[in-house]
Amino acid sequence: MTLPASEELTKINIRAEPPIAVQRRRFRLRLERGTGPRTDLTSGEERIIIGRGPQADLVIDDEAVSRIHCEIVWENDSLVLRDLGSKNGTWLAGIRVREVCLPAEARIGIGDAEVAFGMVSGVEELRLHPDSRFGRLIGESNVMRAVFDRLARIAARDTTLLLEGESGTGKELAAEAVHEASVRRDGPFVVVDCGSIPRTLLEAELFGHERGAYTGASQARPGAFVRANGGTIFLDEVGELDIDLQPRLLRVLERREVKPIGGAQPINVDVRIIAATNRDLRRDVNRGAFREDLYYRLAVACVRLPPLRERVNDIPILVKNFLEEHSRRDAVEYALEDGVAQRLMMRPWPGNVRELRNVVEQIVAFGIEEVSLVEAPEQAAPIDLPFKVAKAQLVERFEREYLVSVLAQHGGNITAAASAAELDRVHFLRLLDRYGLRKSGTRSA
Repeated sequence: MTLPASEELTKINIRAEPPIAVQRRRFRLRLERGTGPRTDLTSGEERIIIGRGPQADLVIDDEAVSRIHCEIVWENDSLVLRDLGSKNGTWLAGIRVREVCLPAEARIGIGDAEVAFGMVSGVEELRLHPDSRFGRLIGESNVMRAVFDRLARIAARDTTLLLEGESGTGKELAAEAVHEASVRRDGPFVVVDCGSIPRTLLEAELFGHERGAYTGASQARPGAFVRANGGTIFLDEVGELDIDLQPRLLRVLERREVKPIGGAQPINVDVRIIAATNRDLRRDVNRGAFREDLYYRLAVACVRLPPLRERVNDIPILVKNFLEEHSRRDAVEYALEDGVAQRLMMRPWPGNVRELRNVVEQIVAFGIEEVSLVEAPEQAAPIDLPFKVAKAQLVERFEREYLVSVLAQHGGNITAAASAAELDRVHFLRLLDRYGLRKSGTRSA
């Protein structure tokens, strides 16, 4: 791609040396009505849990508060308050909310308690991985390199890990990368998809069975935990695990032993457990569909894989990597014409990286003229969602597509694009950062 002579465009397209950290603002929570072991919490963490359970970051001793009641989480450049399916709701300004961006100051109603929220001075450093790859995961954005750093640190320990994220975000690749970076790399890596195996077969798949344990069991078969001995077992879509099987999994986590179906004696196993889910297990805990003790045993360390729409500036490097894979396979050099990556950045990508890979495969197979690079606009509002959520999704999609288009129209020149949009340059930069449209290492205004 030929770059116009523009100082600002050069800053966008040429990567600087990766920073070792970025800064995140801090906020304070103060329990003003209600009791708990601590009444004041200042943090810059990505996610803070509020609830009655002892594992919450801010514990409130109130029967009207659910054990995992709500969370405050950084998303793009905003702090979001999200109710986690609590019994008595989360309230802001007298309105029950499911999910809302927090203002600089607010009072949050949680059960019969009240928490004061406010931004405070000072920042917290968010560590970044020095490379744009971790195993087979790829990403240059700050959000992904922060994920890589956390995964690398977790890999060095033998900690049980829970990976969260939408379908197609790369949870299995993350589990594989953690295994390969750990001391167990020479042991087996066994994958069990808890969502695709019938409940009647899943128990035997996980724990094994003895000969004659049930009709059709003509010989003994070791379960996945035994096959993974000395290595790592990856439990994909663990949220689909039947409630009746959850105590058996909890036993493995607590005692590191399994008892095959029909077996008399338990078998000791030395295995690391990595689980993944595209569901919010905390909501499932609140409604009784997932055991709370099992959730906390799985979430000793927890990492969220961001959706592609939160890291759209990674699309060019992902596309380049997919094309290189096809080039090596087919012994043909594949390349995309100028501007194609920017057009791909305009799509919402509900299927995330998996969907992007499929689109690249279609381009290679059928030619770019046969593939729609920009999804057609929706003809109707998504009325199956609450009004605020539907409106927020439509606004987010418009803003992202507008920013990509106006930047492309002005050759990547931020000043010119901001002027054409009739926006203050600093505000324009903040919008770019909100949607991940500036590469890591770019100097902020």
